[in-house]
Amino acid sequence: MNILMATSECLPYSKTGGLGDVAYSLSKEFVKKGHNVLVVSPLYKKKFDFEKNHVTFIYSFPVKMSWREQNANVLYCLHDGIDYFFIENDYYFSRDGGLYGFYDDGERFAFFSNAVIELIKHLPFRIDICHVHDWQGGMIPCILKNLYQNDQVLGKIRTVLTIHNPLFKGYLSRESLGDLFNLPLWLYDNGSVRFDNQVSTLKAGIKFADKITTVSPTHAFELTTVEGSKGLWYDLVLRQNDFVGILNGMDYKEFDPSKDSSIYHKYNVKNCLTDKKINKEIFANEHGLDQNKPLFAVVSRLTDQKGLDLIYAMAEHLIGNGGTFAVLGSGQYDTEQMFNDLYARHPNDTFVYIGYSDDIAHKLYASSDFFIMPSAFEPCGLGQMIAHRYGSLPLVRRTGGLKDSVICYDKERKNQDVANGFGFDDYNQDAARWCVDLALDTFFNHKKVFNELVHNAMKTDHTWDKSADKYLELYELVLSYNN
Repeated sequence: MNILMATSECLPYSKTGGLGDVAYSLSKEFVKKGHNVLVVSPLYKKKFDFEKNHVTFIYSFPVKMSWREQNANVLYCLHDGIDYFFIENDYYFSRDGGLYGFYDDGERFAFFSNAVIELIKHLPFRIDICHVHDWQGGMIPCILKNLYQNDQVLGKIRTVLTIHNPLFKGYLSRESLGDLFNLPLWLYDNGSVRFDNQVSTLKAGIKFADKITTVSPTHAFELTTVEGSKGLWYDLVLRQNDFVGILNGMDYKEFDPSKDSSIYHKYNVKNCLTDKKINKEIFANEHGLDQNKPLFAVVSRLTDQKGLDLIYAMAEHLIGNGGTFAVLGSGQYDTEQMFNDLYARHPNDTFVYIGYSDDIAHKLYASSDFFIMPSAFEPCGLGQMIAHRYGSLPLVRRTGGLKDSVICYDKERKNQDVANGFGFDDYNQDAARWCVDLALDTFFNHKKVFNELVHNAMKTDHTWDKSADKYLELYELVLSYNN
């Protein structure tokens, strides 16, 4: 099968969040299973080392968007068996700053979407599946269905859209349909791509993709409810027979405590109860913490989605009840200051690092006893899976992928034979503090249970194998529509 991934970011070349991880790890798994995978992504030149990545120039072609004509250079490299095709255009993608957040993001990714289709025309083989991700590629299924439905090659390409974050909908003006995509205005007038009285490239993907996925089964259900859909429930209910949630996996090569050179002392599931403690002891000594107290860690963007008010309440509560707290992240300024103030008041029980350090993140996963992740919403989440891999027990709010990936310990049901973390349902501080109390009680008073949960966590299977098979089954189903 020839699979094209159209994504705005992909490891190891670009990343702002989970999308970069998923596009890479899923593609790598497809290659392992014998499929040909092309990842097509913008070339963010400010972030790129040409020599190191052995990139070669292939060809150029013009991309027309109404009166505009911008050139797309196509560059190529092979990594982990994946064919990476980069769309280079200095005007749109060679900028200082992050990958997104520019005033003309809509135009930038309209150029990218059109360039992907032009690239497909230039390939010497046929693409079977075009898998697009989030709003940045959402117009690709719409363009294929409305401009190329009778084309002998492009008309037979089947499309899949994956929604990673429903908050971002790719808003554009009505006129952008003709101006940026050469599409008729009636697609807006009849409601096909209209959302909040604007064009939404995400809604266009939902309307015209052959199949739609999101990154966990629970999040798929939440997206069909008024409360959890971020406004998309009606459009997804209309497509519910073509909509499925497939839980993300994680990259076991990147996160492996038995081989991780970033952590103080390597360990595995067999010796984790003794050797994992060495990491905690060294981390505690380095940062003036008490190694005998349980260490609760946060590695996260500091945004409201991650449950900042609950994290802070949990931190205050656990510090007051015999625990220590460590946070690594950046985001909202007032939240950063709030955690700095927490450190100022509790320097012997708190570690705060504002910013991001991959090295410190790995050390925190390996050193912590518990990992806090009480998200307001979480389509899938990666932190809880990494925590499992390192034997750190997640404390989660049971939403989205957190509910699907963490089996929460229930003291009354005595389910320690399968549990691998702790959880609560209601989004309020009392429920969050209750969860902390259960974790503290388990750590201090039920050490045998705690140890069993740590073993369960490290044995949890979050590989991409099963999830990749579910995607391939979906691809096979949608390809059968050609017959």
